[in-house]
Amino acid sequence: MSDRLAVLASGRGSNLQAILDAIADGRLAARVVLVLSDRADAYALTRASLAGVPTAVVPRKGFATRDEHDAAIADRLQQSGADWVVLAGYMRLLSSAFVARFRDCIVNIHPALLPSFPGTHAQADALAYGVKVSGCTVHLVDEGMDSGPILAQRAVPVLPDDTEASLAARILAEEHRLYPEVLGWLAAGRVRRDGRVTRIG
Repeated sequence: MSDRLAVLASGRGSNLQAILDAIADGRLAARVVLVLSDRADAYALTRASLAGVPTAVVPRKGFATRDEHDAAIADRLQQSGADWVVLAGYMRLLSSAFVARFRDCIVNIHPALLPSFPGTHAQADALAYGVKVSGCTVHLVDEGMDSGPILAQRAVPVLPDDTEASLAARILAEEHRLYPEVLGWLAAGRVRRDGRVTRIG
């Protein structure tokens, strides 16, 4: 069973908290072995410390290139012994070299029903397009922007009076339920790769 998670986060870490709560409640048979951020002021680091989880900060400043920054992060993740790299509001696009180093072991959650509305403005894009349903997607990470194999999705209605903030809040509530559930599948060995096809069983 692969049960060691390293979480990358750049901000407040609400999805990290959902993961930590699911572990504490016995809903997720895994443990977070490291929370790493590119920002020293990320509240995710505080959440990790309160839960007794080791933390690290690797700021972008001080590295000449993105590849060098990502290599330093990858070294810390490898030292942690993590089986899965979990992106929880990590706001940097990972380099191809990083993805290759952890091939099929990086997981992300995105606030849209991929392949629709990739990128950092998913909720605004969904409202601008006029969709009636949005949601969130858990997927494996590849070299593209939110383009990796989809593991699971959860839909929410888009209401006539929705703003970007109200839609984001409704989606986030589903993220908090879906992400720990899918990480449980990973820890239990239920996700298998067959070429580009992802099988869950």
